[in-house]
This record gives sequence, C-alpha cells and structure tokens, in this order.
Amino acid sequence: MNELKIDLENINPLVLWGPNNDYLELIKKQFPKVKMVARGSELKVLGDEAELVSFQARFQKVYDHVEKFDNLSPNDLEGLLGAKLTSNAEASSSQSDKSGNGSEPIVFGPNGIVVKARTANQRRMVESISKNDILFAIGPAGTGKTYTAVALAVRALKNKEIKRIILTRPAVEAGENLGFLPGDMKEKIDPYLRPLYDALDDMIPPEKLKHYLENRTIEIAPLAFMRGRTLDNCFVILDEAQNATDMQLKMFLTRMGPTAKFIVTGDVTQVDLPKKQQSGLYTALRILTDIKGIEIIYLTGEDVVRHKLVRRILEAYGDIQ
Repeated sequence: MNELKIDLENINPLVLWGPNNDYLELIKKQFPKVKMVARGSELKVLGDEAELVSFQARFQKVYDHVEKFDNLSPNDLEGLLGAKLTSNAEASSSQSDKSGNGSEPIVFGPNGIVVKARTANQRRMVESISKNDILFAIGPAGTGKTYTAVALAVRALKNKEIKRIILTRPAVEAGENLGFLPGDMKEKIDPYLRPLYDALDDMIPPEKLKHYLENRTIEIAPLAFMRGRTLDNCFVILDEAQNATDMQLKMFLTRMGPTAKFIVTGDVTQVDLPKKQQSGLYTALRILTDIKGIEIIYLTGEDVVRHKLVRRILEAYGDIQ
C-alpha cells in the first residue's frame, strides 16, 4: 500500500473540512478505496498507486480553490468533486452562514484565526482597494486600519495578484533616541516595525513567514529605505504616515509602479515629529482628495475594535467624539 502526504499549511483546515468535518466525510465517501487521515496541517492518504493518482488530481482542485478564495461552499465542493452533498453538510453550512456577521473573511491565519472586516469602515477599506490603487485609511488607535491593510496585502499575495508585500514606517523617535538603543541598525529599527510583524504573525504560519522574509517576498523596512526605488507588482503599506514629512510622503507616493497597490495609514492625533515640523499627512489629505484612483477613508470611534475602554480613553483625550 502506498502513502501520499499533502501539506495543508497554506490553507485553513476548518474551511477545507467544513462544519463538523462534513466536507471531510463527503470527500472520504467519494474515495472509498483510499484511507484518509487528517491531522493538523497534514493529510495522509493510503491506497493503491492508481487510486492515489486519481485522488490527488481531484483533491488538488479543492485545495487550489480554498487557497485562492479562503472559502468553500457546498456548491463549490459539489462542482469540484462532482459529488452531491449530504443533507447534513448542507444544513451545517447553512447554519454556519447564518452565524456570521455578514463580512466575508479577508484571510485565514494559522490556528484557525479568521481575519475579516469587523466594522463598516473596515468593510469600506476592503471594497475600496479593489477599485482604487491608493487608499488612505485615517483614524485613531484601535480602529484596525493597519491590521486590515496587512490582511488585504496577505490576501493579494495568496491570490497571486502581486509578487511581493512591502511594509514600511517612518523610524521616528517617540521619547527615546535611536542612537542610545542597543544593537545594530536592524535591532534599533525593529521595535518601530513590531506592530507590522505582529499582524503578519496572525495571518501567516511561522515557517512560511520566515521563508517570505528571508527571500524578500515580504519586506519590512523604514520609510527612508524606499528612496530611489520603483515599487511594482507589489502591495505596499505605509503605516504611521502622520510621522512622515511632506518630502518623505511625496517620495513614497511617487515610488509607485504601474501594477502596485498602496495603502497609507495614519493617526493625525499622534504626530511624533519635532514641534516645528509639519506632518506630510496633513498636506496629502488636503491636495489628493479629488484625484481619481485615490480614496480617503476616515475611521472613527465606531471602528475601535480593541478593549471597550480604548474608546472611552480616546474620548477622554478628545481624539474622538
């Protein structure tokens, strides 16, 4: 008896196997001559060579669908396998659909994490990036602007819409001097980029993320490192844009290649630039408003998705009404 191992690391097994493992049971019934053992992110299939070849060809269609769309419905599975679903699978799927909040998942992360737009303005971000090449997402802390932007970039990479993700931030000091921090330049800068790493950790398995970072499929770098480059066939996010100067923001936006997507996030209430230096984000929001292909979305207190006290703290500081 031969054995076939299939790595499921790039997809969410919860989506693949369906509610209560209904899809898994259906797939097993379609291939009665093989034995399937699903554990974590690996599927083992035992059987004769001819049966394994047939299984792999048909199962690959299901796998590719889940990897591309991060979703699988009874109708999808029926079409991909040529199988009629049982009533249990249909009923479970229907119940699962009703329990959702109406937002389609943006991306599935490891350990069953489902990343989706949770507020009206986050949903606007998801809709906008499909229609516009530059999106500004402006709002106070906790509104999910950076997290949603990173999810959209990861989805585009998984769907092979782009080849690279570039995440950048101005390395602006907020009460500490970079020169006094220990370590080399990378070690000095990494703390400023940590929120971007945290978002990626939720969306990409550790080994896969390590591979992407090592081969520069995903690049995380300070804003100053963007100068002189042309950023094409990639999804680029500038985070904390309120700490970019006029010249820096102009430099960043003019790096855009013909097939790139840019998202700029910022919080105009938390500018860490020296007092005499104006944030370039103010200028950009004023002069780019009416350009076709650029959309500006303002997130508010209604979009705060952190602890309920965060909204009250922002209200106390006057950042939201």
